[in-house]
Amino acid sequence: MLSLSAIGVVGVFALSACSSGGGSGSSADGTVTLKFIAADYGDPTKGNSSQQYWDQVAAAFEKQNPKIKIQATIINWNDIDSKVQTMIQNHDYPDVLQTGGYANFVPDGLLYKADQIASQSTLDNFIPSFLNNGKVGGTQYGIPFDSSTRMMVYNTDIFKKAGITSAPKTWDDIAKDAQIIKSKGLASTPYALPLGKEEAQAESYLWELGNGGGPVDTSGKFALNSAANVQTFQWIKSNLVDKGLTYPNPGTVDRTAGAWADFQAGKAAMVNAHPTLVTQLKAAKVPFAVTPIPGKTGPLTGTLGVADWMMGFKNNGHADQIKKWIDFLYSDANTMKFLDEYNLMPVTQTDYKTMSTDAKYADLKPWIAQLPSAKFYPLSNQAWDTVSAQIKTEIGQAATGNPAQVLGDLQKKAQTDEQNVTG
Repeated sequence: MLSLSAIGVVGVFALSACSSGGGSGSSADGTVTLKFIAADYGDPTKGNSSQQYWDQVAAAFEKQNPKIKIQATIINWNDIDSKVQTMIQNHDYPDVLQTGGYANFVPDGLLYKADQIASQSTLDNFIPSFLNNGKVGGTQYGIPFDSSTRMMVYNTDIFKKAGITSAPKTWDDIAKDAQIIKSKGLASTPYALPLGKEEAQAESYLWELGNGGGPVDTSGKFALNSAANVQTFQWIKSNLVDKGLTYPNPGTVDRTAGAWADFQAGKAAMVNAHPTLVTQLKAAKVPFAVTPIPGKTGPLTGTLGVADWMMGFKNNGHADQIKKWIDFLYSDANTMKFLDEYNLMPVTQTDYKTMSTDAKYADLKPWIAQLPSAKFYPLSNQAWDTVSAQIKTEIGQAATGNPAQVLGDLQKKAQTDEQNVTG
């Protein structure tokens, strides 16, 4: 959501405090060590890395299951995909992986089916739409972990000083408000546009949705250089980048360490975000409000919805041990603790009921209200993870160069990737 996520390397491949030595396997006394790799939703520099959460969950699990040890490695979102890919190339397979996608592992037969590593009661508790998004060819491989939607966040103090009395609803509103804010010297980056490798696929998707576009067409085929998408980036270049209303080179700016940090510091007046930013803004006492993502002619009727995923790898065996770990970490207490820590939204029916009815989660209601109409990444397309990685590193050039050429090159690569996985 969530895809989500920034953050600096968190002891990449360092073992957590609750780890036992060695890798995935069995010891002489029958103890099995599961290699668990997960993305970091926090910020180690601010003391809220996900490492602490997983250390605590693993320690509690090991207490109940003394013959199963959890070797937990938490990796920042910028690096997790490439690190995992290197592991697989070296035949150093994880047992359980939690990250932003799963389908790229399916063609090589690396993953267990979901019902092999999670009990039926665990699977039955998921919100059906999220669970269905974890299927390839009708078979469930991905297990949803958390969700988020996206909204625009704007600095109410800056808007007030600029004399702007309403939130932007269209792209032209963004440009107009940004120009006023710049002319009065109220923010060095009126609109923070992160098209760096952390999450360019999300920011670009949000803008494309505003013009009726997106990464795929109605048949599910890649359409990165559709007329709507090219027009979207032409507008961004002409109305934001060229006019100095965002970063000179958005392709070098990541979401968390760049755009979010600038917004939190009062250097940016508007940014697209998921609810994790709200937690940080409240802690930093930054005045803000949220509003639906502006589109070309009005607010999006369907914003980006993101679910991150859990999956189990077959190569080391240990399906029984993995199932115990999965069922344990999806207990209501453990999932709610994680959602509370990072201000994320649920994927299970019990958590959804809790967060929809408890006044404690009032801040999340605008985001939760976006879920029914949310648009999702084309995760069932087995080439999506590869294509998404290419979008992350290249689409930023469309905001400073020739949009048609950049998107056209991306489309050619996407079509090749799609052909490679489908034969």
